[in-house]
Amino acid sequence: MLFKITFLGTSGTIPSVERSSPAIFVQLGGQRMLFDCGEGTQRQMMIAKTGFRNLDNIFITHLHTDHFIGLFGLIETMSLNERSRELNVYSPKAEVLRALFEAFGYDQLNYDIRVRELKDGEEVKFDGFKVVAFRTEHIVKSVGFAIIENDRRGKFNREKAEKELGIPPGPLYAKLARGESIVWKGRTITPDMVLGEKRRGRKVVYTGDSRPTKRTVEIARNADILIHDASFKEELKDWAIESGHSTAKEAAEVAREANVKKLILTHISTRYSKDASPLLEEAKKVFENTIIAEDFMSLEVTFDES
Repeated sequence: MLFKITFLGTSGTIPSVERSSPAIFVQLGGQRMLFDCGEGTQRQMMIAKTGFRNLDNIFITHLHTDHFIGLFGLIETMSLNERSRELNVYSPKAEVLRALFEAFGYDQLNYDIRVRELKDGEEVKFDGFKVVAFRTEHIVKSVGFAIIENDRRGKFNREKAEKELGIPPGPLYAKLARGESIVWKGRTITPDMVLGEKRRGRKVVYTGDSRPTKRTVEIARNADILIHDASFKEELKDWAIESGHSTAKEAAEVAREANVKKLILTHISTRYSKDASPLLEEAKKVFENTIIAEDFMSLEVTFDES
């Protein structure tokens, strides 16, 4: 199934002409999800043509306004568009969002908003994948999110089916490949007899604003993509520590230790809004397969068939 990531906003705390406030849109199969919702996110969604009618789940990493203030306009637009389905919002300190929504009168909308707090290790299950919250290190309570797809069935061994078991090519192969047992010449053939080992599902990890942590390394282990805070160059590491962010080099060190396939740097400080190449150069010295997120950049997460 399609696993597509669209970066709607990639700036640091202050947006710039080149970069909007943090927001990432993810489509995985039939689910459409939003991770963080900074100022102007709904307009970015309109430009990117992601649509928000089928958006049912929003995950907020922490309650700094540059990561959630866009919720209010988006919620009201959904109401004006006569939304009727429930909207799920996941966040640390959920009681704060509940109080804000009540103060704005969102308990009187034509659809329900369900706000749930997610703590380290808690997960939300969907058809074929789950979103797992993990503890991050910022100056307020914060979490990151790992999108983890279920393992897939192993590859179908045609040679074994045809030559060893004598099953002719055709519809019976399709049933076995789907994980269904068949009866052939009075014998029950189970999928494990013709399928290889299970293949790992895809995994994408998003830190939100965070210092580099062992917990991030742990949950990002062997991930297809790690999207990591990289607000500053190493020369500003003291400020990164004080403000609860990471340098590009530190993000790359996390990617290397976690053995991820690709690192995407985001939450780019306005210092680098016109030219983020210094961050990229710094990260690539540690982890070569690194790119800088740009607003409206979109990529598909493919299967690793190696």
